Amino acid sequence: MHLVTSLSTMCFQMKRGVLPFLCGVLVAGAFAVPTLTVADSNKNEEIYRQLGLFGDIFQRVRESYVDEVDEKDLIEAAINGMLTSLDPHSSFLNTENFSDMQVQTKGKFGGLGIEITMEKGVIKIVSPIDDTPAAKAGLQPEDYIIAVDGAAILGMALSEAVDKLRGEVGSKVTVTVQRAQDEPFDVTLTRDTIKIRSVRSKMFDGIGYLRITTFSEQTTPGLKDSVAKMFEDHGDNLKGFVLDLRNNPGGLLNQAIAVSDAFLEAGEIVSTRGRDPDNASRVYAKAGDIGRGLPLVVLINSGSASASEIVAGALKDHKRAVLLGTRSFGKGSVQSVIPLSGTGAMRLTTARYYTPSGISIQAKGITPDIEVALARIEKLEGGITREEDLKGALDKNIPQNAEANGQADDATTADAKPEDDQSKIDYQLARALDLIQGVSIFTKDKSPQ
Repeated sequence: MHLVTSLSTMCFQMKRGVLPFLCGVLVAGAFAVPTLTVADSNKNEEIYRQLGLFGDIFQRVRESYVDEVDEKDLIEAAINGMLTSLDPHSSFLNTENFSDMQVQTKGKFGGLGIEITMEKGVIKIVSPIDDTPAAKAGLQPEDYIIAVDGAAILGMALSEAVDKLRGEVGSKVTVTVQRAQDEPFDVTLTRDTIKIRSVRSKMFDGIGYLRITTFSEQTTPGLKDSVAKMFEDHGDNLKGFVLDLRNNPGGLLNQAIAVSDAFLEAGEIVSTRGRDPDNASRVYAKAGDIGRGLPLVVLINSGSASASEIVAGALKDHKRAVLLGTRSFGKGSVQSVIPLSGTGAMRLTTARYYTPSGISIQAKGITPDIEVALARIEKLEGGITREEDLKGALDKNIPQNAEANGQADDATTADAKPEDDQSKIDYQLARALDLIQGVSIFTKDKSPQ
């Protein structure tokens, strides 16, 4: 810090008893640099003048505000205002919020189960978390919460809005939701203890389905265990994997790196670059692909953010996976959580993420290789008509139905495996499964006989 010239002037300008700690901090920093340029001196003069203004306003509020205020709350609000003015992800965490954040990254916390950000002065849902009150109530990515229990959110800091959404487990909260251009509507949710099962897995006709809901400390071990179990149960019959990162709001950076590394044999996973180009960092994969080179499709959508985008970008750039779905959220900034002695922590944006090809994720997101919009598969009225159903069709009496050829008809297939119902209504997943089936058939046909 360049803090020598005009130090006495600044401290003198402050009213007695107002923010004495500021002067102490400045004095401590005054000996860091022995000389200053004229430009530095002028810049510091302006900084001191602004700090003096802050001290004056702080004192006026203490003395003249209509109600008595807590000085600690005032200073916390000022600090938080400074940080949130930088970007939506920088903020001050008091002791309670810092503790909540630490619990959340371990995969268990209380609340509604939504990842949120602030946009246009209101809360925007990045994504609901699977099997939480928010997901069960039907809240969706890109919904806006405009009021909580009838109180408007507009103009609140993100941390203040979060505090309104939090409460005791079992208590209810009503949120007013704005979805696209529809009329706002109210949703009443019961707060619950959110237990995140980071990895879920299922088999779809020889294809391993892996759903990662968030990147917590449980993610990589859960992923590796699921893949190992699939190989153990199905062996050479495995055709490939679908990695579902839709509505995954992110989480721990080291887990995103570990998941990417799990499917890559070599190469850069992600780089981070901040203000100082000399402090750029790059992370590389180690040998070993848990998928053993089998086809991999990654599902993403607008609710895939941060850590999800790192994984998707790395696997796409190395051509290890085909990305399918819609463009991701676009949160490509790095937040460093800096503990502050006895008062919580500061979350500060310190760098941007770049994919292995050098593309910034920030505000751009990851574009899928195959664009597939969200849709549901529904049966058409009237059933299916084929040539053999036409009156007077040639060779009509020759058995040509699907069962005679050892295959099930479309309608039969839908009921053949109840556990596969998800693939019958989830269009993006169905497309991913079809893609792997096609690659598997092509590869099998090309293999030596």
